[in-house]
Amino acid sequence: MSTAKSAERHIICEVRGKAAHRARVKELLLELVGPARAEAGCLYYDLYQQADEPDTFYIVDGWASAEAVAEHAEHPNVTKVVEQLLPLLDAPLKVITSNRVTDPD
Repeated sequence: MSTAKSAERHIICEVRGKAAHRARVKELLLELVGPARAEAGCLYYDLYQQADEPDTFYIVDGWASAEAVAEHAEHPNVTKVVEQLLPLLDAPLKVITSNRVTDPD
């Protein structure tokens, strides 16, 4: 697996839950964090909740390569959590994948 910065993939996933299910959505998203951080190729994996729209969450994660992203997407824990999550959402998951342009400070 390449460790070159240009091979890295950085992802922002927007998760908009229904207000009535906010606590469960947050609980399910938190179930993704530990296992994802333990996956090969994971650089970071963090969960954020939008301050002015608390039903909206963001998963911000970085991976060493596109292959690591693909393996993460097929991880059994991801599949299990997403299956439970989808009926609780107000909108489809929005996933933005990007490549690093600058070097970190």
